[in-house]
Amino acid sequence: MKRIFVFIFLTVFIFAGIANASENVVRIGVIFPMTGMASAFGQMTKEGLDLANSLEPKVLGKKIDLILLDDKSDKIEAANAASRLIGKEKVSVILGPIISPNALSVGPICERYKVPFVTPSATNPLVTQGKKFAFRVCFVDDFQGFVMAKFAVSNLKARKAAVLFDKANDYSVALAKFFMDSFKKLTDDPKSIVYIGQYKSGDQDFTAQIVGIQNAKADVIFIPGFYSEIALFAKQAREQGIKAPFLAGDAAQAPELLQIGKEAVEGLYFSTHFDPKAATTENGKKFIEEYKAKYNKDPNALAALGYDAYGVVWQAINRAGSTDPVKIRDEIAKTKGYEGATGIINIDEHGNAIKSAVVLKVENGTWKYVTTVNP
Repeated sequence: MKRIFVFIFLTVFIFAGIANASENVVRIGVIFPMTGMASAFGQMTKEGLDLANSLEPKVLGKKIDLILLDDKSDKIEAANAASRLIGKEKVSVILGPIISPNALSVGPICERYKVPFVTPSATNPLVTQGKKFAFRVCFVDDFQGFVMAKFAVSNLKARKAAVLFDKANDYSVALAKFFMDSFKKLTDDPKSIVYIGQYKSGDQDFTAQIVGIQNAKADVIFIPGFYSEIALFAKQAREQGIKAPFLAGDAAQAPELLQIGKEAVEGLYFSTHFDPKAATTENGKKFIEEYKAKYNKDPNALAALGYDAYGVVWQAINRAGSTDPVKIRDEIAKTKGYEGATGIINIDEHGNAIKSAVVLKVENGTWKYVTTVNP
């Protein structure tokens, strides 16, 4: 009887210890594509996230426990990850997903269970539309589409554009539409889009699209896809004699673009969220310094966005004074004037960040800062 009593006492003591330990931890879920077609994005964003966590490892006096799940660049895997983080891991908030299709699949789950998520880089407007628990620290595709259309018209003096988008990618479809709408308006010519082509993620042969573009004689070619298809298309297009400048969105910026595309992507312009030469805040300068010290290289936009997503969530938890997901959600929604690495972040009533965009150019195998466009 005495042994049973001791066993019960020890069991209660152990579980009490576990409960007390868990109370001293703030659990934050992370859904990044560590494998699959968007894995380069996941690796870059995680570097910024890890840096932010190393600088601010605690909040409310408690250790922050980052629980990372790989969505494998797949929207079904992303939804499963969100369900597990909320149901099993009992996280207070989620960072990610990174790409728009995956963020779109996570949104309804977070709404249902009232757990907020903050995406570093999913730019499709539908990610936050009509949702109370969805937020982002990046700009939105309607602004990004306008930025690249304005750059094409004002800086490159383009009057005719060809557009090639990934029909299987929500990000690519939306960004193509916003670019075309803005380009036609800026040129005051409803026929200024002289070619519209499609492809599908994973395609290797762009022969048919290249023939169509050659016949259209466009001044610029806008291809708002992911880095791998952009690089492949660029190589094949240049081999076929196409000389028009290539334009792209923020999904172009990955080392793989340069590795695959090589000379073919020289001169490509793309919109993005950050460049070290355009840092405007003290936190941005600190981020650059700390990132170089930790990784011995210059930071990229996705690392900066991962850093900012962590910072916005850290401040929201601190202001809430609680790990309750709804209270954290309310504080994220109140974010105003946050001095991030990527600039000043103001979250609007739709959960979107109002902020500037940067235009970069591929030059001599690296990124060259061109200009900043304010909203």
